[in-house]
Amino acid sequence: MLNNEASVKKQKMHDREAEEKNPCLKESNLTSKCFNDNDFDKSKCTVEIENYKLCKSFWFEVQKDRRRRGIKPFMPVLEERDSIKKEFFKKVHG
Repeated sequence: MLNNEASVKKQKMHDREAEEKNPCLKESNLTSKCFNDNDFDKSKCTVEIENYKLCKSFWFEVQKDRRRRGIKPFMPVLEERDSIKKEFFKKVHG
């Protein structure tokens, strides 16, 4: 049983590292799942593809802004990302 717990803990650490590197990991996974579920017919995955593109564009702009203002790391850490998204949506949907 201990071996299984270690394996689960290791997987969680891997998932966190992957998410730390890729802020759009969830959108990427959803797009891949859609492709797999639909025999790679892109026309059936337009929502997932668009969400992924929007996510990548959003975080690119965040990085660009932080770089311009000298804020490091350029890609916010996981713990900051939710507040950054909330702040953005307040400005947009104010």
